[in-house]
Amino acid sequence: MTGTIVYGSELSLERKGILKEKVEALVSTGKRIPCLAVILVGNNPASLSYVKGKEKGCAQVGMTSRFFHLEEDASQEELEKVIVQCNEDPEIDGILVQLPLPKGLDEKKAIDTISPDKDVDGLHRINVGRMYLKEKGFIPCTPKGIMALLEKMGCEIDGKRAVVIGRSRLVGEPVAKLLQDKNATVTICHSHTKDLPAVCREADILIAAIGRAKMIDHTYVKEGAYVVDVGINRDETGHLVGDVDFDDVREHTTAITPVPKGVGPMTICMLLENTFQAYEDKMK
Repeated sequence: MTGTIVYGSELSLERKGILKEKVEALVSTGKRIPCLAVILVGNNPASLSYVKGKEKGCAQVGMTSRFFHLEEDASQEELEKVIVQCNEDPEIDGILVQLPLPKGLDEKKAIDTISPDKDVDGLHRINVGRMYLKEKGFIPCTPKGIMALLEKMGCEIDGKRAVVIGRSRLVGEPVAKLLQDKNATVTICHSHTKDLPAVCREADILIAAIGRAKMIDHTYVKEGAYVVDVGINRDETGHLVGDVDFDDVREHTTAITPVPKGVGPMTICMLLENTFQAYEDKMK
């Protein structure tokens, strides 16, 4: 068995094409175009790269974007002032504060300053609550992208055993909830899990989001499993790799995502879809 490689880069292009048609339909009727505001504090190279990717994504689908760049030493008050400004601007539909923030700034407080109706990252406590109560709100972008990839793989989630390695509030916990909502039996693993390989070998669906380069080899994988690699790491040669040892694992899977060109492009795509959702909700 050699698993099918499911590229997030290809799926995101498909979905962005659909989104572009929706935006063009708005333009043709003279309506306002959706707008995403991205707020960056400091000059972290990785964060700058992510912001450029989001701006590029907006341009690809015909949306507008606004970039607010604060100095590294910006205060919490200055950051929150910009967020409130974006909350009150009727032309802005979605707000994203690029994480991580520099030391000294309170991420939770910043996120909770965002209007829940413009929190297109799905991190505000109200949107988190809505997700757990199965109410309409914004789903965090990476977990939402993972679910789209599983659908593209042709994975029937109902009744499957799913194992999520990692319990972060950004990926692990929300994707576990989304899988549970699709009637999977879900196990969340972490640093205190005993005999991790044995637990993972029970999984029909394996989500690796632990942040350790090539940690997951074939001894962790059940034959025929669906594997989604969320990890973004650098190996000893400086190349981008995931949490999964792709070459070692692929032949044991039904389908697998690569790194790069896997989950990453889907995260930005879901951000754009959430922004369009925010726009539509406001127009209604």
